[in-house]
Amino acid sequence: MHSWDISVGVDGPGTRFVAFLAGCPLRCRYCHSPDTWYRRSGRTRTVDELMADVKPYLRFISVAGGGVTLSGGEPLLQPRFTREVLRRCHDLGLHTALDTSGFLGVRADDDLLDATDLVLLDVKSWDPATYRRVTRTGSVSPTLRFGRRLAERGTPIWVRFVLVPGLTDAVENVAGVADFVSGLATVQRVEVLPFHRLGAHKYAELGLTFPLADTRPPGSDLLARVRGQFAARGLTVY
Repeated sequence: MHSWDISVGVDGPGTRFVAFLAGCPLRCRYCHSPDTWYRRSGRTRTVDELMADVKPYLRFISVAGGGVTLSGGEPLLQPRFTREVLRRCHDLGLHTALDTSGFLGVRADDDLLDATDLVLLDVKSWDPATYRRVTRTGSVSPTLRFGRRLAERGTPIWVRFVLVPGLTDAVENVAGVADFVSGLATVQRVEVLPFHRLGAHKYAELGLTFPLADTRPPGSDLLARVRGQFAARGLTVY
């Protein structure tokens, strides 16, 4: 596990205890947490130890209409740990959320998803070449299969799409994501997240080059156009 934090309205509904697991198979060019890429960057924690961290906040997050979110890194890189934490939280009556790219969705068995009230699904891109440019590996197909599986199960989904000028903003790329997402019956909202450079200092601290150091955040016109593409398909957009 890398770390944990308390967040409000960012990692699911309400005030949430968010556990960040270490390790991720992707290397997204806009990633703001390169310190979570490798499992060695975290420390070994048992399920009991993590639940002991959650315990002091149980009443607070319950009253605030929140819950527990497992994020990363990529929590499905450690599916057994993720499943057990979600199950334990579910048994306590807490709302549970899984924050994932879906790239390792095949590792999420039915028991894990039974204990998951919400999936925050990060759809990197639709166009295959753009997806590879963004993630520097793999294919979007596993994410699409996972999204369809979640919809078939009736699992609520919040889709996240990071808008990067000159990288993910092509009209056709956004249209592909929007068309796919609009076909998933359990999508409750789409969050169009403007690219930012707030994690650039982490790259410097790790001796890494930030790939998008010269890329500016999207302007209001671009944000409006992309959000409009999702809204035009009947989706609720934030």
